[in-house]
Amino acid sequence: QVQLVESGGGLVQAGGSLRLSCAASGRFFSNYAMGWFRQAPGKERAFVAAIGSGTVTSYVDSVKGRFTISRDNAKATVYLQMNSLKPEDTAVYYCTAGRAMSTLRQWYDYWGQGTQVTVSS
Repeated sequence: QVQLVESGGGLVQAGGSLRLSCAASGRFFSNYAMGWFRQAPGKERAFVAAIGSGTVTSYVDSVKGRFTISRDNAKATVYLQMNSLKPEDTAVYYCTAGRAMSTLRQWYDYWGQGTQVTVSS
């Protein structure tokens, strides 16, 4: 019903910046809450940031002040601007869409395939 495709991942040095994009196809994009999760090797997929159908946003404490989530409904795209990157940010980043904002995976209905972000020392 909804297809999500992430892009923008790559290899960056600590302290650098990266912007992830998630392009959505399907109906009613503007009505979905959108989020970003990440999964590091040997770890569970964990919440990073979310944005509602309006301007309300939520972030995990470890990225507050460094990451910014935004959306462009005209382009049906959600972004994650990542600044001051740290090695511990290294993970596969997944875009997700759901009916409401949440920090829990169970509340989201659609997932992208992920994009790798690697932050070197």
